[in-house]
Amino acid sequence: MSLSILLLWLVSIPLAVHSLPDPRGLQLNCGASEDITHGNLKYIPDKGFISVGNKSAIKTEDVLPVLSTLRFFPDTSAKKYCYVLPVIKGGKYLVRTTYFYGGYDGGKEPPVFDQIVQGTKWSTVNTTEDYANGMSSYYEIILASSAKSLSVCLARNEHTTSSPFISALEIEHLENSVYNSTDFSKYALVTVARDNFGADEEIVGFPDDQFNRLWQPFIDKNPVVECHNNITSSEFWNFPPQKAFSSAITTSRGKTMTIQWPPVSLPSTKYYIALYFQDNRTPSPYSWRVFSVSINGQNFYKDINVTANGVTVYGSEWPLSGRTEITLTPGNTIPVGPVINAGEIYQILPLGGRTLTRDGSPFLPSYDHLFVEGLFLPCPDSSLVFIFRSDGDGRFSKKEPYKHGHLRVSTLKLGQFDCSHPDLARREQTHRFYPKPEHTERATNSGVSWESSIFLSKHNANGEQGRGARQVFPSQLQDVTGKI
Repeated sequence: MSLSILLLWLVSIPLAVHSLPDPRGLQLNCGASEDITHGNLKYIPDKGFISVGNKSAIKTEDVLPVLSTLRFFPDTSAKKYCYVLPVIKGGKYLVRTTYFYGGYDGGKEPPVFDQIVQGTKWSTVNTTEDYANGMSSYYEIILASSAKSLSVCLARNEHTTSSPFISALEIEHLENSVYNSTDFSKYALVTVARDNFGADEEIVGFPDDQFNRLWQPFIDKNPVVECHNNITSSEFWNFPPQKAFSSAITTSRGKTMTIQWPPVSLPSTKYYIALYFQDNRTPSPYSWRVFSVSINGQNFYKDINVTANGVTVYGSEWPLSGRTEITLTPGNTIPVGPVINAGEIYQILPLGGRTLTRDGSPFLPSYDHLFVEGLFLPCPDSSLVFIFRSDGDGRFSKKEPYKHGHLRVSTLKLGQFDCSHPDLARREQTHRFYPKPEHTERATNSGVSWESSIFLSKHNANGEQGRGARQVFPSQLQDVTGKI
């Protein structure tokens, strides 16, 4: 589903000009001809990551630079139009696509089309309502890469009446522990909502969130309070930003608090839900409260003890349909009401097939069947990148150079290398796109079936610190969970 930005843009991880991006992220300004910078974020042109489509500028006034250009795809004979991005095989990534039509083609309404990631249909892109309200739209998905490149494709469907387009494309590499109760070999997580409760109009992103996740403000009729203790993001499995705990919504003593969230009707399926809580008072022996959490009348967590250090409760597979109501019920003797700071909800998406990267691939068409082992940059100031592959015996065979303006090797050590006579047979002068990922998980919950778990993270009811300190399997959940 579509989430909207009021023509605002957040910051993310800075990149060196025309260098291989930091493994944490890559931001593409689609249809642009030069780099642009917003605060801590540098977007680079998308040329070199896709070989099809046309560029266009947006004539709408007062649009931020990252929304002022786009790439569109007028070729009606093609099935899809694919970006191919360098990634770590098996790495976990957040992918975000952003769209702002801007009437670039003289039309009044943006086209409707599909987007596909690694061969799985992710969603249908329909930005008509957002554009009519003067807003851009973005879509997010979290998945594990199945190879050393990740394809993100736009595809025509029966509702497509004009050229599909895209304004920006971003990928962010996530820590192993983030959303680690999901089996990413079988499923992906599609963002439904990620909200900062009690926040005003500010959207929280990078650098407050190191993964450049966007936390939208959420306010309802419940009272808003400011929190007086800073949490440590790294002590939570999902690394929520400190700013997500800066405010909260609450109610008075003895009252049950009800929240209609997310504020949209959901299709009937299963979802990953994470809720974040913190006692908003200054830390002391008395800054804690106990309450129970239910979702649509089903017990989500009973008698959670929330302190000023913060706590997370999440369910890895929770069935939802239509409107969602979260109820926080205080304990009988608790002198303060319940409180909630933030929440995330993702639709669980079964993975489908695989996309052929030759559709819009920036790699050499004559070698798109080869297993690309890495890239070699002969000289630091060169724009020539050599594609090579392993011959199965520890050596690398040279292929013709490929002119490429944006990919660079991040860990290349040339030493006294003679740039006039590159020798690609030397293995020590070859490097992969990124370093190998670490395979060590943070605190894991061994022996627990991932598909029916409710976890308490950060501090348990006894104040003992540690992720995965307790696991709860409510009886109400047993009949409705299981494999998708």
